[in-house]
Amino acid sequence: MIAIAGPTASGKSELGIALALRLGGEIINCDSVQVYREIEIATAKVPVQERRGVPHHLIDFVPPEINYTAGEWAREAALKIEEIEARGRVALLVGGTGFYLRALRQPFFPSPPTDEHLRKRLSEIRERRGALHLYKILKRVDAQSAATLHAQDWPRVQRAIEVRLQTGQSISEQQPARLPPHESASRMRVFALNPPRELLYQRINERTEKHFAAGLVEEVRGLLERGVPASSNALGAHGYRRAVEYLRGQRNLESAIEQTRLDVRHYAKRQLTWFRREAGVEWIEGFGDETAVQEQVAREVTSDE
Repeated sequence: MIAIAGPTASGKSELGIALALRLGGEIINCDSVQVYREIEIATAKVPVQERRGVPHHLIDFVPPEINYTAGEWAREAALKIEEIEARGRVALLVGGTGFYLRALRQPFFPSPPTDEHLRKRLSEIRERRGALHLYKILKRVDAQSAATLHAQDWPRVQRAIEVRLQTGQSISEQQPARLPPHESASRMRVFALNPPRELLYQRINERTEKHFAAGLVEEVRGLLERGVPASSNALGAHGYRRAVEYLRGQRNLESAIEQTRLDVRHYAKRQLTWFRREAGVEWIEGFGDETAVQEQVAREVTSDE
């Protein structure tokens, strides 16, 4: 089992496709935004015509109004791994959502079903008063869980509040009920890309401008008009959130673009921090679209054969 991780804009998709072609592999998407249909421009999904015939799974299959969870992804990913390997192919997990990867390697406890009324109330609070206020609520009701989460990681903060209010227990108190990991976890090699920070930020800035120039605002306007809630996980993604604010008159276009650049740079930094804390990660210096990097990882994964 191979996983390709790292910060946004580091070339994970290109590296994944290159490895899949060499190994006879298929890619399982491990990005929490690329799972959504109709969320296209700012997601960095590889167009079908550029996948070079490599099958991609768990991409473009969740309606944007659904708040898809890491636990749901992990269950689907485990089934896909088994299907791919049953065909004698190699499964490659590719994406930068560390929480998804952890859900597969260290499954969560069986959480209660979503209380849609409670979720709507919390989403409305976040929309009116911001993610930081939601985090303050969590600190009041479950300080232990709050201490393990970033204040801006609102999907996890919100879920922690929901679990506490629905069950009367914190997430940490329910850890003993954690399910065993999928068998692939014991043989998974995780490679994380670590490109030069200045060049990574330059790519992020340039890509953000391209997304807005390609019609990101129009895409978001269409989703809102179709009834996709602004509070949905899909529209909470980087770029989409700022486009919503622009359409609501809360900031001008220049501000939306600049704030998105800043958001994504901060996110990339958090991704690097996350993967540095994960056990067994093998770091690769450079971008995944560099031939030298692709050759290096290919040698690493074939050296044991």
